[in-house]
Amino acid sequence: MVDSAAIRLAADVGGTFTDVAAFNETTGELQLGKTLTTPSRLVSGIENGVVRTSARFQAARLFLHGTTVAINTILERSGARCALLTTQGFRDIYEIGRVNRPESYNLFFKRHVPLIDRDLRFEIRERIDAQGAVLIKLDEAEVRTVVAAAVAQGVESIAILFLHSYRNPEHEQRVKEMIEREFPQLFVSASHELSQEYREFERTSTAAANAYVGPRVRHYLSEMETHLDAAGFGGTFLIVQSTGGLFDVADARRSCIRMLESGPAAGVIGTKALCDSIGMRNAIAFDMGGTTAKAGVIYNGDVLMTGSSLIGGYATGLPIQMPMIDIQEVGTGGGSIARVEVGNALRVGPESAGAQPGPVCYGLGGKEPTITDANLVLGRLGAERFLGGEMQLDIEAARRALTERIAAPLGLDPVEAAEGILRIATTKMAHVVRWVTTERGLDAADFVLVAYGGAGPLHAAMVARELQIGTVVIPRAPGHFSAYGMLVADLRRDFVNTWFTPLADASFTVMEELFAEMESRGRATVTRGQATLAGTSVRRAADMRYVGQEHAVTVDLPLELFRTQDRDGIKSRFDAVHQTRYGFSVAHEKAEIVSLRSAIVGEMRKPAFEHIAKGRPHAPPGAFRGTRPVYFAGTGFVDTPTYHRNALEAGNRIAGPALIEEHASTTVVHPGDNVEVDAFGDLIIEIERN
Repeated sequence: MVDSAAIRLAADVGGTFTDVAAFNETTGELQLGKTLTTPSRLVSGIENGVVRTSARFQAARLFLHGTTVAINTILERSGARCALLTTQGFRDIYEIGRVNRPESYNLFFKRHVPLIDRDLRFEIRERIDAQGAVLIKLDEAEVRTVVAAAVAQGVESIAILFLHSYRNPEHEQRVKEMIEREFPQLFVSASHELSQEYREFERTSTAAANAYVGPRVRHYLSEMETHLDAAGFGGTFLIVQSTGGLFDVADARRSCIRMLESGPAAGVIGTKALCDSIGMRNAIAFDMGGTTAKAGVIYNGDVLMTGSSLIGGYATGLPIQMPMIDIQEVGTGGGSIARVEVGNALRVGPESAGAQPGPVCYGLGGKEPTITDANLVLGRLGAERFLGGEMQLDIEAARRALTERIAAPLGLDPVEAAEGILRIATTKMAHVVRWVTTERGLDAADFVLVAYGGAGPLHAAMVARELQIGTVVIPRAPGHFSAYGMLVADLRRDFVNTWFTPLADASFTVMEELFAEMESRGRATVTRGQATLAGTSVRRAADMRYVGQEHAVTVDLPLELFRTQDRDGIKSRFDAVHQTRYGFSVAHEKAEIVSLRSAIVGEMRKPAFEHIAKGRPHAPPGAFRGTRPVYFAGTGFVDTPTYHRNALEAGNRIAGPALIEEHASTTVVHPGDNVEVDAFGDLIIEIERN
């Protein structure tokens, strides 16, 4: 039984598995639990995971939670029936968008599909200008008539977007107040509460998305709170935001859209903590679970952020305008389904077998072969050792499914079919890494690949080879790494203030006033009810561009630049970021500020990375678990030694081929690669150079 003196619980709910970590703040002990996600009632999966850690909710001081509820609601188009209230004349801004056509010659191209139908978008007579002055007074009678009509059509939530409300939210505030008083059952999403930036299309899309997911997320959080109360939990319940920071449930209920990349963001924060621990400056956080593969970047010691993201991809995605970790993902996970399509084309994902019915080898009713089935047939997974032996895999069922549905239609044997599935998956996962590196002007080959998630260590070496990456790091307990990332996360609030000003004319006094207002609100939020903070810190940035440009880049600005009023220092930092992103900069060109950004961080006390016992270069005899045939491209099946990871010691070196097994994951070391165990128990894999 875990000591109940001061327990910190973290739960990451994915599409296939639910991971739980229980950290004892007194003893430093970390216990882990992993169970299949229960789609019909996600709380049940969390409860099962907590039981497996031998912890109890009533013994916990903190419960930290990351969930895919918000993002899945948008991707599945399973959200609430919504209405949109907008300024007169701007009803169609949500549908017109940016008039982008990414595929100019595609006759079958389809534009983005709004989350709110046109007949539920209503115009309201009101107008505020870009300086915040009221030009047309709000027509409250029209608001009442329109909202009553929307309710009569069965809407569950309402999004409000008035022009220039980022500058003066008076009309949005009044309308929200009216709706909540007269129709308290509705979820109301006002754009100024989510985004304080210009660009009306992006702000409309963000407010609409928040309204769309709001009722479902609010119901989920209420269900979670009810369960925690029933379990005797008396501590603090915090949610992971897309920034990787934590915020309380009251904020999460209103700003549900901030939870979009909740679980994946925690993994990137865990990677940042790992980098700090082992002195690594540049790393790619690669997370492959049962449903998707995700990637984020640590560059020069900092997590790369973005001010907006397209949910659903560049071609047809919907923009969300708010600070978040720059995470890209693809529908390639262990449960991704392989199919033969028209023209004998082999396709892998994005459809997933999920937790129910799961891959064929789970024996839970799955009929279509998946990446997990392919790994099992190739010997990379041990049928008797999956999840530490808790779950027996059916290799014959996996082989039959691969034969009948993939190999036979393509004229291949099952092994060739399985290898083809992994090669396609590897290519897709390499693309997602390029999206967060190459598109930022970065070379993936200059980074270390930190791979985690239940399936990440299985595929990391293949992805690294595809990208010419020389080093792969597999952290301890990779199958629970996102849950661990929550344990090292901080409270965080991000603020943005649009402020169009030429850099040469920018007043440092005015900038300080704008930053001070944001930071005052942020400190009040992150310190609310938190008596255990180690301290607070502030991080500033600005969106900047050359005069005459349309789009800006975000430039991190150390506080020292403001203390010394170093205008040239700000310009040089902007030039450097522009050079990296676009391949050029112009030192003599004038720059302008578009928006000011401030992140206020409430620093939580964190579990430290513990050293493991030091050993000799050779793995101890107790770590060896025998050999089994494993298929590697170019060499075929090879009798491959397997090792029990928990028995390895710091300094151990293992030459590939090898399999290093643990409870929730298996690391594949390819022929020619070499792995060394570092002082913290991480596996450092050096990839053979071709």
